[in-house]
This record gives sequence, C-alpha cells and structure tokens, in this order.
Amino acid sequence: TICYSNLNVKIGGSHGGISVGADGATHQSIEEITLMRVLPNMKVVVPCDAIETRKATIQAGEVSGPVYIRFGRSPIPIITTKDTPFILGKAITMRKGKDVAIFACGIMVYEALEAARELDKKGISAGVINLHTVKPIDEEIIFKAAKETGAIVTAEEHQLSGGFGSAVTEVAVKQYSVPVEMVGIKDHFGKSGSPQELIQDFGLTRFDIIKAVEKVLKRKG
Repeated sequence: TICYSNLNVKIGGSHGGISVGADGATHQSIEEITLMRVLPNMKVVVPCDAIETRKATIQAGEVSGPVYIRFGRSPIPIITTKDTPFILGKAITMRKGKDVAIFACGIMVYEALEAARELDKKGISAGVINLHTVKPIDEEIIFKAAKETGAIVTAEEHQLSGGFGSAVTEVAVKQYSVPVEMVGIKDHFGKSGSPQELIQDFGLTRFDIIKAVEKVLKRKG
C-alpha cells in the first residue's frame, strides 16, 4: 500500500545486517535491501556511520514518497564529518584508485577503506566509493569507475542474491564488460555470535575484500 500509493512514509530499519549479534537469525535482517529495492517508488539508503545516518534522515524527510533507511545497533567507526557532502542518490568517492573500484555501503565502507590501505602496501591502487543510496542508484559514478579502473568489487553486510552487489553490477554491464567480485553473505541465514565474530564467519572483513580485489585483478588480466 505504501509504495503503490507512493505515500510519504519513512521507514527506519534498526536491525539491519548482523549487528544484533547474539539475538541470532530471527532478529537479523540480511535480505531486506533486496526486498525494498524491487518495490516501485521506494528509495533505499544505507548510511556508513552515525553522521551520515543523521544527514540521510533529514534528507529523507525533505523528499516526497517512501524511503527505507537501513542502520544497525552496534557502535561503528565514524568515517565522515559534518562537512562531508551528502545528497540522496549521489555516491561519495572516499578514496581514488586506478586499478580497481570498491563499492560499499553501510559498515562495509570502513572495511573497504581499511582494505584499500592494506592494498597500497601490495602496490595496488584501490578506489573506494560510498554508495549510500542503493535506489535510486548513482549510475554515473558506476560507469565512471568501470571505465577508469576496468575492475569492480562490491561489499555489503547483506545476502549477495539480489542485493547491493547485484544492483551495482546491473548498472555496470549496461555500458562496460568488466569483471566483478562480490563480498557479502552467501545464501545463509543469520546466526548467533558477537557482531565481530559474525563479520569474520560470514567473510565480511577487510581481508575478504582484499582477496576479492586480488581475484578480480587476475580476471582483469
């Protein structure tokens, strides 16, 4: 009803991802990006930290129509400032790179930045794009990254099937045939554990992103 009638309803998803940890699968939402982004009229936003969440909430209130904002419960690093630009539908280049572009949303933006710093030591220049708005997605920055780097990695705290990585890939292939590797939860229900334990168990760490980068660069040739 909300989307069909394009009602001015804003939804805050407070249990996004695996941040609730010990509460387990029944309380962990790891499929809702897929569910939300297929609904006509729905905007989907996944902020990377508390500062960006505040900006997203304010802007969501300024636009007409349904908006879903995904956030978790666990403390996460602050990686933006009050002066960092934020516009719904416009991604933010957090770090420039020429060898590969890492697209991330939510808590995975921090992991992507840490991965990029480690990749520097290996002589790999990795760009990091904070694609906070999954829908409407910023097609222009995806095309630009695909053209300039020729390789893409996506990182999400979510099921891979139909999620953030799928959204990025759907856009990239419209104009460029580039290799893509996705980091995310691989067809699995949530489970109990601390958030950090689950991030490791599900392969969502900076080291998993590094492995994906190395794999996609081999495919790039």
